[in-house]
Amino acid sequence: MSSQLSHELEKPDAKEITLFDRIFRDSEGNIVIAQMPNLPLVVGLAATLLQSIVPSGKIQTALDLVAFGALFTWAWLELFEGVNYFRRALGLIVLVSLIVLKLNLS
Repeated sequence: MSSQLSHELEKPDAKEITLFDRIFRDSEGNIVIAQMPNLPLVVGLAATLLQSIVPSGKIQTALDLVAFGALFTWAWLELFEGVNYFRRALGLIVLVSLIVLKLNLS
C-alpha cells in the first residue's frame, strides 16, 4: 500500500495546478472569462434598460426592484457557484457594487 502511494507521488507527468489555472480555468481546463448570460443577468439588464425608457412612477420603481433583485441573484450565484476564481471575484465585485449603489441612491 505504501509503495503504491509513493509510486503515485513520483509520477513525472502529474501536472501542477498553477494560480493562473485556479483563477481562469474551469473544471474541464477551459479558460473562462465570459459566458453566455443566464436568466437573472438577462432579466436584470433588460429591466435596467427599460428604466431609462419608462417615465417616473410605480412602473419604474417596480423595474428598479426587478433589476436589483435579478442582478443581486446573478452576483450571488457567481460568487458561490462561479466556475473559477475570476468569475467568483466578479460576482463579489458586482454584489458589493449593487449594495453600495443602492445605499447611496436611497
